[in-house]
Amino acid sequence: MAAAELYTQYNRVWIPDPEEVWKSAEIAKDYRVGDKVLRLLLEDGTELDYPIDPESLPPLRNPDILVGENDLTALSYLHEPAVLHNLRIRFAESKLIYTYSGIILVAMNPYKPLPIYGDAIIHAYSGQNMGDMDPHIFAVAEEAYKQMARNNKNQSIIVSGESGAGKTVSARYAMRYFATVSKSSSNSRVEEKVLASNPITEAVGNAKTTRNDNSSRFGKYTEISFDKRNQIIGANMRTYLLEKSRVVFQSENERNYHIFYQLCASSQQSEFKHLKLGSAEEFNYTRLGGSPVIEGVNDRAGMAETQKTFTLLGLKEDFQMDVFKILAAILHLGNVQITALGSERSTVSEADNHLQVCCELLGLESGKVAQWLCHRKIVTTSETVVKPMTRPQAVNARDALAKKIYAHLFDFIVERINQALQFSGKQHTFIGVLDIYGFETFDVNSFEQFCINYANEKLQQQFNLHVFKLEQEEYMKEDIPWTLIDFYDNQPVIDLIEAKMGILELLDEECLLPHGTDENWLQKLYNNFVNKNSLFEKPRMSNMSFIVQHFADKVEYKCEGFLEKNRDTVYDTLVEILRASKFHLCAKFFQENPVPLSPFGSAITIKSAKQVIKPNNRQFRTTVGSKFRSSLSLLMETLNATTPHYVRCIKPNDMKLPFEFDSKRIVQQLRACGVLETIRISAQSYPSRWTYIEFYSRYGILMTKHELAFSDKKEVCKVVLHRLIQDFNQYQFGKTKIFFRAGQVAYLEKLRLDKLRQGCVVIQKHIRGWLQRKKFLRERQAALIIQQYFRGQQTVRRAVTAAALKEAWAAIIIQKYCRGYLVRNLYQLIRVAVITIQAYTRGFLARRMYRKILEEHKAVILQKYARAWLARRRFQNIRRFVLNIQLTYRVQRLQKKLEDQNRENHGLVEKLTSLAAARAGDMDKIQKLESELDKATAQRNNYEEKGKKYKAAVEEKLAKLQKHNSELEIQKGQIQQKLQEQTEELKGKMDDLTKQLFDDVQKEQQQRILLEKSFELKIQDYEQKIWSLKEEIKALKDDKMQLQHQVEEERVTSDGLKGEVARLSKQAKTISEFEKEIELLQTQKIDVEKHVQSQKREMREKMSEITKQLLESYDIKDVRSRLSVEDLEHLNEDGELWFAYEGLKKATRVLENHFQSQKDCYEKEIEALNFKVVHLSQEINHLQKLFREENDINESIRHEVTRLTSENMMIPDFKQQISELEKQKQDLEIRLNEQTENMKGKLEELSTQLNRNQEEAGMRRKTTEGHNEIPTKEKKKLIGKSQEIQEASEHLKRQIETESDVESSFRQEASRLTMENRDLEEELDMKDRVIKKLQDQVKTLTKTIEKGDDVYLSSGPKEYLGMLEYKREDEAKLIQNLILDLKPRGVVVNMIPGLPAHILFMCVRYADSLNDANMLKSLMNSTINGIKQVVKEFMKHNSPHQNKNCLNNFDLSEYRQILSDVAIRIYHQFITVMENSIQPIIVPGMLEYESLQGISGLKPTGFRKRSSSIDDTDAYTMTSVLQQLSYFYSTMCQSGLDPEVVRQAVKQLFFLIGAVTLNSLFLRKDMCSCRKGMQIRCNISYLEEWLKDKNLQNSLAKETLEPLSQAAWLLQVKKTTDSDAKEIYERCTSLSAVQIIKILNLYTPIDDFEKRVTPSFVRKVQALLNSRDDSSQLMLDTTYLFQVTFPFTPSPHALEMIEIPSSFKLGFLNRL
Repeated sequence: MAAAELYTQYNRVWIPDPEEVWKSAEIAKDYRVGDKVLRLLLEDGTELDYPIDPESLPPLRNPDILVGENDLTALSYLHEPAVLHNLRIRFAESKLIYTYSGIILVAMNPYKPLPIYGDAIIHAYSGQNMGDMDPHIFAVAEEAYKQMARNNKNQSIIVSGESGAGKTVSARYAMRYFATVSKSSSNSRVEEKVLASNPITEAVGNAKTTRNDNSSRFGKYTEISFDKRNQIIGANMRTYLLEKSRVVFQSENERNYHIFYQLCASSQQSEFKHLKLGSAEEFNYTRLGGSPVIEGVNDRAGMAETQKTFTLLGLKEDFQMDVFKILAAILHLGNVQITALGSERSTVSEADNHLQVCCELLGLESGKVAQWLCHRKIVTTSETVVKPMTRPQAVNARDALAKKIYAHLFDFIVERINQALQFSGKQHTFIGVLDIYGFETFDVNSFEQFCINYANEKLQQQFNLHVFKLEQEEYMKEDIPWTLIDFYDNQPVIDLIEAKMGILELLDEECLLPHGTDENWLQKLYNNFVNKNSLFEKPRMSNMSFIVQHFADKVEYKCEGFLEKNRDTVYDTLVEILRASKFHLCAKFFQENPVPLSPFGSAITIKSAKQVIKPNNRQFRTTVGSKFRSSLSLLMETLNATTPHYVRCIKPNDMKLPFEFDSKRIVQQLRACGVLETIRISAQSYPSRWTYIEFYSRYGILMTKHELAFSDKKEVCKVVLHRLIQDFNQYQFGKTKIFFRAGQVAYLEKLRLDKLRQGCVVIQKHIRGWLQRKKFLRERQAALIIQQYFRGQQTVRRAVTAAALKEAWAAIIIQKYCRGYLVRNLYQLIRVAVITIQAYTRGFLARRMYRKILEEHKAVILQKYARAWLARRRFQNIRRFVLNIQLTYRVQRLQKKLEDQNRENHGLVEKLTSLAAARAGDMDKIQKLESELDKATAQRNNYEEKGKKYKAAVEEKLAKLQKHNSELEIQKGQIQQKLQEQTEELKGKMDDLTKQLFDDVQKEQQQRILLEKSFELKIQDYEQKIWSLKEEIKALKDDKMQLQHQVEEERVTSDGLKGEVARLSKQAKTISEFEKEIELLQTQKIDVEKHVQSQKREMREKMSEITKQLLESYDIKDVRSRLSVEDLEHLNEDGELWFAYEGLKKATRVLENHFQSQKDCYEKEIEALNFKVVHLSQEINHLQKLFREENDINESIRHEVTRLTSENMMIPDFKQQISELEKQKQDLEIRLNEQTENMKGKLEELSTQLNRNQEEAGMRRKTTEGHNEIPTKEKKKLIGKSQEIQEASEHLKRQIETESDVESSFRQEASRLTMENRDLEEELDMKDRVIKKLQDQVKTLTKTIEKGDDVYLSSGPKEYLGMLEYKREDEAKLIQNLILDLKPRGVVVNMIPGLPAHILFMCVRYADSLNDANMLKSLMNSTINGIKQVVKEFMKHNSPHQNKNCLNNFDLSEYRQILSDVAIRIYHQFITVMENSIQPIIVPGMLEYESLQGISGLKPTGFRKRSSSIDDTDAYTMTSVLQQLSYFYSTMCQSGLDPEVVRQAVKQLFFLIGAVTLNSLFLRKDMCSCRKGMQIRCNISYLEEWLKDKNLQNSLAKETLEPLSQAAWLLQVKKTTDSDAKEIYERCTSLSAVQIIKILNLYTPIDDFEKRVTPSFVRKVQALLNSRDDSSQLMLDTTYLFQVTFPFTPSPHALEMIEIPSSFKLGFLNRL
């Protein structure tokens, strides 16, 4: 885009300014190519011709709409003045200290405590995306925590900045955030320990400087470890480059480390008196700076806090006192007086008080210390020389010793803190927080500044590479062509410092030389780098310094003291003295080869970049520079292995004034900390990035109708951009974003503003034209009226004369008389006509009135009788309907009674089956016990065999040992002979050998004795085990005998049951007699029904006759016949009404006589009917008696049937026994089969043996003659064996036959019992049907019997007492089913509210009726424990019937408080569940969703904003909030929750909605606009409508939204004049002063037509609000809970009418 298009009139630019660095100016004349001067108009109104170079025009200023952005990368023009101005607006005017710059969080030190770090703020940022909320250190911490949890990758937060910029506080807040959001569930208090490490390190490592009252004088990397659940398990700390020189020297207005002043302030306490300290002014090391006190800091309170944190970390008082001893010794060492003895010597008096105290505290000899403080030992190859030191050398030696001791103490404290924060588990991930010094440049820069700037060079290189990498990833993700970006690489500076033959290596080399000096080292630097390296320079005016060109600035370093600080040596003699100290901690510090404790343990394994060569000699000690370089390389490797997050702390001014903006200092720091470098890298490519939705929403005004018709918004954006920006290189289209080069967004904003301005001009044109037309028409009309009156007046004046007046007067008189005559004639004519009409009309009306009266009189008589008949019929219908209802109710009661009976029967069946199952289980146990017995015997045999083997082995070992012993004795003799032969010199050695041999022999003998003892113990153990097995066998035998007895008893009971079955079969035969009786009753019932129906027919016929007679009696002809002719004539006359009245009176007398006669007849008939009714009622009473007898019979039948069913339930037990007998029979058959098979095998073997014997006998007969006969004994044995086998086989056959007979008898018996069971079941079913029929008949008969109110209940239901009987053993089941297992959904809809509570109360009444205190107490405790496990005015509201249900024997007041506490706990848990469900919906629905579509315009966003897809639908809307509220409300109503509790719950939810929305509004600057206020007001109206719809207006929920409503009003109201400020003060009563000021500071216009709130207006409002005495807290407490009250509402349900649903599974309860 050409420069001429941007540098036009009214656009603004930035020009350099010596005071403010940059100042703004407006272009007064368009720029044209070739102009040498740019005409500008300054803000003070002066014009300026600014000379320009066409190649470098002044930077353009961003539109006001982009000023104050959360992210600097959202600015269209990215350059230094734009960044500085944006920071000024946010910090100085909006009082916002945090701003994003790409991946950096820029933190400005406000020098004032702000209410933005509370727990409410932490919870508000927890779980939020980084771009959704205002910039904050908590947002960076949340991003790191979220990435760690999501990606399982280690994170690091790098906090850097100048001294006094707020690094330590920022790091502390980040660690506090992690400790709050990742609290572990254990009680180890790991989070508190991690936070407690900060006060300790600050006490021993922080000090007051001219720039900061709490400046960290060391670098710190804290690694917070997390487990797999992302909870803190421990931490570790590494420190870098402690400023040891501060211990012995402080500049003016500076202090030593805080811990020294805390000790001095607490010196008068009893526990510190032995340290012999005084005030800080008494010691050299604490008074050098001349400022021992910090304003507003209490050192004594700081000491108490330090001790408290030591204790929290587990460092006990002994350890603390050791630390304090060393610190006090350092202070006393600084006060040791060194006096000069001439120019070459010095001395220290041994009587020096401070020396003695120092040596006493450190456990040293004061004489040696006094000697070697003033002397040094020089060791050469040939001799050791003691050389005295001058006083300056001695002072330096003393100070070096103090620095060394303090450095060791600091490292030791850090080591102990790490030990206290160690963890036993395995580290999953970690987040490191690096609090390190920023780039430093002072008037005098030494070795410390050199190391600090070297560290910043390394960190800046890592930062540049990371920014470059992120840019590349963003481009690749969006498929944007990647072009190489040129960025500053500071590798040459790093090489200058750390490369081979670099500055540090030359420094170490010079330190190794015995006579090395700072001047020699500096000369080497000059020789190696001057005019050879452009980054190294030699100052013109000095030969003792050098200049290095760092990335931030040039720094001049004084070489004086470099070698001494790099060596950091203490004389060996002093080290030896300290090493020999009696104080263990001091001696430990100076061990020769201390084992270094790894700072990370096993947490992380990191290799250093360069291999460090271990020194072989003391002379090659590791220097400070090499240590720092190696630790820095380790830190860089750690950071490179993590995902870094950057926080750059900026110091706004050097005077520590709150919210004071010093542009020069801030620009200097921005250049030094890399913020401008980040912006420069971003500006080189495509710095402005918009999502398609944001672009479409913002620049829809620039689109044509044709373009807006497209459905794809992405394509619309592309078409519009191609039309608006012709140069395609100025933007790129990504997947989800559009990338713009610098200045393009400002150009689009200019086009948008021009379009809006053009539209405004058109609107103004039409409105002004309409107003002018309206004004013109109004003036024209007024002129016409004036003209009309003026012209009329002129005409009248011209026309009026004397003659004309006379003629007019005469004409008027003539007209008067003529008109009067005509009017009188017309009046008389109309009067005559009216009188005639009235006469005829009145006659007609009188005749019509008479006819109407006559007809009405007759109608009234008819109505009287008809209405009486209808009333009687209605009464009969109602009575019949009532009877039907009563009968149906009784039928239902009987049906329920039968169902209860069936349930009881089923329960008995289940009990029988369970008994049978138990018996089967006992049999299984017997078999298991037998098998275990067999196993035990086998084990015993095994143990005996093992014992024998072990005994034999032991005997063998004993024999071997004896043999070995004898051999040893032989050897002993040989050795004694040899000893006598050897010389006397070897006698001592031989004695030792013999002693050793004797010891070996004794040891072997002891071992042998021990083996024998152990063998005996094992034998005893085996014997005990065998004895226990024998006891178990006996017990098993006893159990077996008991089980056999039980089997016999069960057989006896089965025989008894068989007899019962036979008796039941006999009784079943009597059922036929009952059936006959029932048939007789049915016939009687049918006769009665017929008789009643015939009577009904007669009654209906008589009623119809009566009505006919009545109608006939009203015949008009009959009436007329009874009237005389005169009466008729009187009736026919017109206008004579009194004659008609007389005639009517006579007619009525006639009718009355007629009706009186009819009345007498009807009364007689009614008496006869009454007599018949009485007769019928007597017959009905007789029938009632019969039915009562029938009901008694039915009751007896029912009892008999229940008894039969209960006995019938025993049949399954018989079946079970039969099945068990069948199993036993099958087992016997299997055993018999096995025995027969065995016997067959034995018979076959015997037969084969006989055959063999016979064959052998035959062979013997043939071969031998002397043996002719078989031995008779063998033959007899074989015969006897064969006979025994045959007998055994016959016995087995007999057993098989008997068992088959038993089996057949069992089968017959079982079949007979099953048949009988089926017959009995069929008979019972028949009886049930008959009983039901009879009951139905009884109910139908009662309909015709009842008369009036005297209703007799034939078979009344059981009267329940409102109690439930239960057993103590069923108590657990009751609680389980009613409380623990009851699921509200699905069940609660089908039952009355609070049914479980009613059931429990009925059980309580049953326990009360039994007067069983233990039973009641057990039930109450079980109920309360059950309620706890899943997560009352009383009497005056009761009815008299409810008072009867009160407990009589026990007072439950002691449980009332427990139950109320449990109820409050349940309510709070319920509220917590609802809050957790609705909380994620509140902000998207109430704040982000646009209820009024199209009024909000999106603003450009920066790097941090979350990228969204092309679909612009939100996950949650306002409808989601209302739906969730409706769901909660319906759930509460369905659960029967008290309406008052529902109102309180809704009030709590509305408070949460208002508080969360308002808190989010305070933390989101982009939401604080006029249009967003309209959206919030609309959403609040939806909530109010919901309350009205649910009839919850009186729940006070609307009042909880008042702060949010006032905040929405504040966003919409005008904010310019004094009256506006007063209105804000009067209206915003629910908002605190802090909240009102915060909203005013956050107010952000969306368009250029809106105005910002000026700082002067904010100050006006603040002045008005100063009179308020309200809270200084910014955020509302979302965890606040309103006090809950539980009103008592009496139950509308009677206990005796409550029935238990079957879904509760409480069949074991009985209603009483």
